[in-house]
Amino acid sequence: MLNWFLEPLRSEFMVNAIIVGILMGILCAVVGSYMIVQQMGMMSHAISHSILPGLPIAYVMGVSLSLGAFIAGVISALGLAWIESQSRLKLDTAMAIILSIFTALGVTLLKVLPGANKLDLMDILFGNILGVNEDDMKMTLITTLIVLALVVLFFKELLYYTFDPLGAQADGMPVHFYYLGLVVAMTIAVVVSLQTVGAALVIAMLIGPPSTAYLLVRKLHIMMVLGSIIGVLSSVLGMYLSYHLDAPSGATIVLVTGSFFILAFLFSPSQGLLTRPELKESVSNIFPKNLKL
Repeated sequence: MLNWFLEPLRSEFMVNAIIVGILMGILCAVVGSYMIVQQMGMMSHAISHSILPGLPIAYVMGVSLSLGAFIAGVISALGLAWIESQSRLKLDTAMAIILSIFTALGVTLLKVLPGANKLDLMDILFGNILGVNEDDMKMTLITTLIVLALVVLFFKELLYYTFDPLGAQADGMPVHFYYLGLVVAMTIAVVVSLQTVGAALVIAMLIGPPSTAYLLVRKLHIMMVLGSIIGVLSSVLGMYLSYHLDAPSGATIVLVTGSFFILAFLFSPSQGLLTRPELKESVSNIFPKNLKL
């Protein structure tokens, strides 16, 4: 049994992948917690696909792919907010429009721009965590620390804006600044997760662990801590299972994340499908305590 845990650690690429997975689990859980309470979960899906045009453009220009993805993601998020504010369309409709346009543009640029076809579309969509290097580790670490520091620094303001945006605006808070900050943090998390689970599966890491925590606790800061623990466990267990089962790493991490959510959905003490208080009450009504069999 001990060898089951130690064997993967003998490979440097596995150690690097596990470290990046741990950092990604923390970063995505913290950012994802704000997305859930703000009902912005599907925005991560739109942004994760909207970064595609930035990748071939950055590749052809010879700049960092992460920079191109980040710029494209921010532009798409701002486009979502602009369409919603300037028309009768709701956010979900705006997301469908932006997602389809940016995805089509990204796929087209991959084929049209000279040399862009060298980019591996499968790695972009589903990640390649086993290919991370020390530079990827450093970038993920620095990004995670910066986001965590900003969350701690502006926690009270973000808490107020998150749960009462109209009240925050009435009190003179720069709500547009905080909205932009959340969008930027969301885009950063998506860009960082590209290497691990890819654009197609990143929504699971951003939404899965904090959603699981949301079913178990009520306070935002506890939700972020518990979500980070679940995200870390999902990444580590997913990496071990993918190693021993010879399964795709990103997909395995997502499946472990989904398993944690299903357990919380079924057995959460207060909100579980099988354990919620109203279910116990209905059962007791059907089978009264004084019923003699």
